[in-house]
Amino acid sequence: MSTPLVALQKPIDISLDEIEAELSKIWHSQDGNRTAPIATRATTFSMVVYEPEEYQQMLGGLGFYTGTIDGNHGSQTKEAIKKAQQTYDFRITGRVDAETLSRLREEFEKLPPERKEGSNPDMRGFSVSEAIAAQNPCRVITLCPTLGEDRGVTAQVSAYCPLQKNAASSLICCEYITLKGTKEALNRVGDLVTSLMISDLPKFVWWKATPNPEQELFTKLSKSCNCLILDSCYFSDPESEFPKIQELIEAETYVADLNWHRLASWQELTASAFDPPERRAALAEVDRVTIDYEKGNAAQALLFLGWLASRLGWEPDSYTETGGEYGLTHIRFKSSGSKSHSIEAELAAIPTADWGEIPGDLIGLRLTSTNLNADCCTILCSETTGCMRMEAGGSAQSCRTEQVTPMNDQKAEYLLSQQLQRWGREVLFEESLAVASQLLSLRTGEQ
Repeated sequence: MSTPLVALQKPIDISLDEIEAELSKIWHSQDGNRTAPIATRATTFSMVVYEPEEYQQMLGGLGFYTGTIDGNHGSQTKEAIKKAQQTYDFRITGRVDAETLSRLREEFEKLPPERKEGSNPDMRGFSVSEAIAAQNPCRVITLCPTLGEDRGVTAQVSAYCPLQKNAASSLICCEYITLKGTKEALNRVGDLVTSLMISDLPKFVWWKATPNPEQELFTKLSKSCNCLILDSCYFSDPESEFPKIQELIEAETYVADLNWHRLASWQELTASAFDPPERRAALAEVDRVTIDYEKGNAAQALLFLGWLASRLGWEPDSYTETGGEYGLTHIRFKSSGSKSHSIEAELAAIPTADWGEIPGDLIGLRLTSTNLNADCCTILCSETTGCMRMEAGGSAQSCRTEQVTPMNDQKAEYLLSQQLQRWGREVLFEESLAVASQLLSLRTGEQ
């Protein structure tokens, strides 16, 4: 059920230099209304949201999508992607993979200028997760790159207040500032964007796209914020992007990856499998790791393997992509413990009939040992896919097998609301990413 909203001011178009003046006018008019509940304006944080939504814009221009440009990849967007994939004779998944994205861009570039402008209503920037807005009086600055001709940047401001059930006499309100223009135009106003972030409050940047350190706007925002929030499940090529994120962290940028939090259930079950004293000693015997993930994005598999290796003291030794039906990757580690030995890991990209909500979700995990006397065989698998493939892998050892219950809500907006409550660097994430980036630097391919 949606939370009712009180609109202090519906969105209106204004010039860039009028933004602060218009916001002040909104609050001044509210203060003068003595019969209205007291409204609390931005006092917790400022957040810049980079909302590209290239897919919906291109699908709309090409005639596959008739809905609003809103960043919500719901059923209507998925059906539009399926229509495009059917038209271009691609595998129909309802998800924009690298092949589909490349073809959409190619076909979109052929359109006349007026078609590139699009006729779909653009609703980006006028809402924020209710889990955030209901608890945090904040300022949200949404940057909405548009396709087509560069006509400068337009600005809209508004203020909305979710109604509080237990506080009829007060409203907690969010200010919305929405800037729209081409990527080139938004790059030109990077300094203005940073100046709109309230100086005395924490500053977040939610970059809802693949990070691009070469993009001027990205660089300015990442340097001006207290925390850069990403979601690696939407990276077009995590194998190439993770080293870039590692460089940002090494440059003292505080980075949070929402996709990392989706691994919590897998990490907790893996750790608890070795809680019994008789199994804890056998953990050092693990030297074979198999990780299956949903084909299309290897981010979760790489982060989980990085976490496991960082906890057990494994040093990356080689990384070989062998491909095939399952896009296999073979990784070798060396143990740095008292008992030096080699560890072999295999990542498999599994084509699934039922595509999940999150690209690249983990499907299954198997930990075993070449020491047949070691009590360490552990199999974890997703509730939705079952353990058949992992169990079919065969093992002369008795295995502990468990199914992983997914998080109640894996959507980025929910995870974002949780992230905004956290302060301080996430050491486990940074150590896991460092190992993942280290092994990616060893990449080689076999023909």
